Amino acid sequence: MSGAFVFHGGRVREAAQVYGGAPEDWLDLSTGLNPRPWPATGTIDWAALPDPDALARLEAVAARHFGVAPELCCAVPGSETALRLLAKALDLPGRSLVPGYRTHREAFFPSRPARFGEQPSKREVFVFANPNNPDGVLRDPEAVVEWAERIDQTGGFLIVDEAFADCHPGASVAHAVAPGFRMIVLRSFGKFFGLAGLRLGFVLGPPALMLLLRQMLGSWPVHAAALSFGIAAYEDSAWIARTRAELPARAEALDALLRRHGLVAEGECPLFRLVTGCDGQALFERLARARILVRPFSEQPGWVRFGVPADPAALARLDDALGRVA
Repeated sequence: MSGAFVFHGGRVREAAQVYGGAPEDWLDLSTGLNPRPWPATGTIDWAALPDPDALARLEAVAARHFGVAPELCCAVPGSETALRLLAKALDLPGRSLVPGYRTHREAFFPSRPARFGEQPSKREVFVFANPNNPDGVLRDPEAVVEWAERIDQTGGFLIVDEAFADCHPGASVAHAVAPGFRMIVLRSFGKFFGLAGLRLGFVLGPPALMLLLRQMLGSWPVHAAALSFGIAAYEDSAWIARTRAELPARAEALDALLRRHGLVAEGECPLFRLVTGCDGQALFERLARARILVRPFSEQPGWVRFGVPADPAALARLDDALGRVA
């Protein structure tokens, strides 16, 4: 198994090169993206520079969706970029939860492991995801804010990566972002709306930090399609409500399928499930030979993460492949 597959999900082209078939023949369950994306339609004027007024509108619409004031919201070309910019802007040692998202460690390198809620002893940046990736653990928002308050007292920062929080709006701590409070929230557009290629995300934090990020990003932080589709998607309340209602049922269907094959799924995020206690590499390889891509982990060879299939046909294909695996 190539090291590429344990670094990030979505490497279908590499999988096709290694295991055969064309990329379109593969079922990609290696990411936590919504497999039924928001229907992006419309004409984009690629000849014009992104409109500053459209950027302001996007940030206002997104801020309303998150429950914060627009001046506390800064659009960025994806939360991956945001983490690396924040590492430079804050210039403090990093701490990240284990298990956790790889970029949380990389952006603040050298980074030390941390436990959720641990008492900070010096000025550091603590980073974690809620719900967490890859195990899907969902933490109580009151506990998150209380931890942020204790970190704030040391002069450090807490970064809450809410890449999957649109699935759990009641768990978000975006409402607690405020001037003078050293808590930063990251939001991702691509996960819930299923359009990762737009590379759109948001940083929510104190106004001075938002100003610094805007200076670092320059005049055109996101492209014209991200502006157009982002505004329309965040204003599409009917699609958002329908998707929030549908995702848990699809995740429960995956849970039931995995149980039938002796695999126990963990996690509360309805976009992915983590299976532990298995031969992760063997399971990955056998599913890859059936042209189904899942997410293995080099540090945890007994783990495999499954994205939630889009429809009954995709679920049946996984069912058949797992039956042949057995």
